[in-house]
Amino acid sequence: GRICTRPGTHDYNLGLMAGIIAHDGEEAAKAWATGLRANLAHKPEGNDRSQVKSIWAGECDISLGNTYYMGAMLADPEQKEWADSVRIVYPVFKDGGTHVNVSGVAMTKAAPNKAEAIKLMEFLASDEAQAIYAEINHEFPVEPGVARSELVESWGDFTPDSVNLAELARLRPVALRIMEEVNFDG
Repeated sequence: GRICTRPGTHDYNLGLMAGIIAHDGEEAAKAWATGLRANLAHKPEGNDRSQVKSIWAGECDISLGNTYYMGAMLADPEQKEWADSVRIVYPVFKDGGTHVNVSGVAMTKAAPNKAEAIKLMEFLASDEAQAIYAEINHEFPVEPGVARSELVESWGDFTPDSVNLAELARLRPVALRIMEEVNFDG
């Protein structure tokens, strides 16, 4: 095989698998995971950056990963060559949506400083903070009016998947069960 990825039980891959289940059902998701496993270049390991390095080293042709790592890699003298060796392609579900992971914030019921926590959460959702995420961390802003960084803009457009995040969360245990059933991580 010529595909590299993190372990199938990693949160990122479980989120993607939950999306596949939401769109296509458990049996199709299991078939997808089985097919992906059969096409792996080596045992799933490492992080998103190491997957890109594996492409650069000629071990893989395709990897699964989050785009925001590319910005950090391009800024790192050692990793820039790895990042320059790949291009970003957004996989699309049959309805036209692309799976996305979301950086989020939550407050527990037991939070001792609720008012301050709410202020922080409101700030993180503000245009100002979204612009910081966009420019410094090269994430796609959740606020439509906030500009993407020049680098992120160069990666092109996609339509985010419309499956509700609560539904993806509900399906994560099913995703984990499937990854374990197909012995994805070997």
